[in-house]
Amino acid sequence: MEISMATQTEELKLVPMHVGGQKILAKAGDTIVVGNPAFRGLPLALVPRSYKEDVDHAVHVAQDAFQSWRKVAPRERGRIMLRIADALESAAEEIAILISTETGNALAPQSRPEANTTAEVFRYFGGVANELKGETIPLGENLLVYNRREPIGVVGGIIPWNSPVLLGALKIAMAITAGNTLVLKAAEDAPLAVLKMSEICNNFLPAGVLNVLTGYGEEAGAALAAHPLVRKLSFTGSTDVGKLIMHAAADRIVPVSLELGGKSPVVVYPDSNEDSVVQGVISGMRFTRQGQSCTAGSRLFLHESIHDDFLGKLVDKLKGLKVGNPLDEATHMGSIINEKQFNRVCSYIEDGLGQQDSEIILGGMPPADGPLAEGYYVTPTVITRANNNWRIAREEIFGPVLVVVPWSDEEEVIRMANDSHYGLAAYVWCKNIKQALNAAHQIESGWVQVNRGLGQLPGHSYGGYKMSGIGREFSLEGMLDSFTQRKSVTVNLE
Repeated sequence: MEISMATQTEELKLVPMHVGGQKILAKAGDTIVVGNPAFRGLPLALVPRSYKEDVDHAVHVAQDAFQSWRKVAPRERGRIMLRIADALESAAEEIAILISTETGNALAPQSRPEANTTAEVFRYFGGVANELKGETIPLGENLLVYNRREPIGVVGGIIPWNSPVLLGALKIAMAITAGNTLVLKAAEDAPLAVLKMSEICNNFLPAGVLNVLTGYGEEAGAALAAHPLVRKLSFTGSTDVGKLIMHAAADRIVPVSLELGGKSPVVVYPDSNEDSVVQGVISGMRFTRQGQSCTAGSRLFLHESIHDDFLGKLVDKLKGLKVGNPLDEATHMGSIINEKQFNRVCSYIEDGLGQQDSEIILGGMPPADGPLAEGYYVTPTVITRANNNWRIAREEIFGPVLVVVPWSDEEEVIRMANDSHYGLAAYVWCKNIKQALNAAHQIESGWVQVNRGLGQLPGHSYGGYKMSGIGREFSLEGMLDSFTQRKSVTVNLE
């Protein structure tokens, strides 16, 4: 898939959707312009704008394909996943460049690792396909009682724009390996790399097993969530939209998996005033993704005794991050995804500036001129001496804004860490492993990292507490629990 920037809509390449093994356009003929955020939305390509009728067609195609795909032996489905993994690995650089171009994520630290991890996701689930098994239950000498795991049916998947290929791969690999068929709606801001991945997958899959649509959430996404033939909904995105998805699932009594927002706490103990911890905090904040991650450690609880010294080291390292063109190998941070999100991040920075006693020790409002003004760029921003009750400390910003809250009492910092309706990720930095694990066990998050600030790995059971979601991904457990249903069979042997 070759994409080049153009200045006129008529010059743009129209990239089709994939339904039933075919490349198709929307029935109405409408399109969406995909822009390059590094150049303030300069047009890259067109994709179809699908509506209810397009969703209906894709779901019926997936339903037809399910009747045969469910009967394919798990080991064979696993072999297909492994072949897809090899093909994705071969195309990883092309996919990485597409990710950077449409999302603004920097190529070297973010998009290339995402593309490589995507191949590993397919490889992992291909390797565990034979674990789709049940068990026997000894309920009597003359009774044979066993459970079996069966696929659910057509899965409706909806993914966001921040890590589009990796998050799309999770839904594809888990749903399809388990024997379901999938209708996946890509994010309108970042559909190109997902369509490339879909093209590769469809080279190995029977027609109709994987179907990928492009369109807006309120049009295609809502129609997919409400479709009567969709038997499972899997959504990754904001908590507000997740509520709508859950309502749609409740109306039809279908299972739902939700991976939603976060406002992740980072607790640094006084024994961890080290350069390696500073780097870990930077990694956990996902600065190389411009903070556009639901697991971003955006609330830094820093012990009073090391507060100033630690922040000095942190600012020094952040000043060394190069912000600029995502395709430049030397770039550490790229651009915010679009104008709407750019303005949202700016509004939070303004709010932080307006708080009494707050201090922005790095960054602030984006530059009004110069190279960074040519795109949706926001430099790393650190707001100190914050109050945990402030808006910037409670709401998900989804930008490179780190809020620093001092602490001195361990019981109080755990209380502040838990004082959030989110509970997706958390980070604890402490050399005393007993103390660190005690904190990890008390923090109300689905994923707590101790002395580590990196991302998830295939096999990692990942998901949120509270309003950060329902269900688990990345793991065999997540596939079994979210994409299969258990059937109990009782046989009278007398």
